[in-house]
Amino acid sequence: MSKLSYYTEEGLDRLKTELNHLKTKGRSSIAAQIAEARDKGDLSENAEYDAAKDAQGLLELKISKLDEIVANARVIDESTIDTSKASILTKVKIKNKKTGHIVEYMLVSEEEADLKAGKISLKSPIGNALLGRVIGDTVLVDAPAGKIEFEILDISL
Repeated sequence: MSKLSYYTEEGLDRLKTELNHLKTKGRSSIAAQIAEARDKGDLSENAEYDAAKDAQGLLELKISKLDEIVANARVIDESTIDTSKASILTKVKIKNKKTGHIVEYMLVSEEEADLKAGKISLKSPIGNALLGRVIGDTVLVDAPAGKIEFEILDISL
């Protein structure tokens, strides 16, 4: 059962670059570690060899997951995004009704989320609360710090 995920072109390119790096340099690095450990003698009691084989298994698992994500990834055409409501790839300016603090977040997929860059996941408490809302709406977010009330000031690309 595959799940489609939507990305910016930049986000998908970043995933493809990481996948390519893991398949080439990552695999060759692990192969070199295994060969070096194998050269040290008896494999039955060789902790380095066991560690390298474990690292190889973890690398292959990560490659497999990234392969699946990239295969099910779709780039969103920004020209088709409706800015009348909050949706993926829209920038939503919100105001904390209690403190008056104003922030702007871009709603993105979970894999692209980067709070420092102002990108939050649609699955995060704030992203989920904003999804489908329009300018002027007040949303109540059930955050780890408690319930926070936000007013949507603007929605743009």
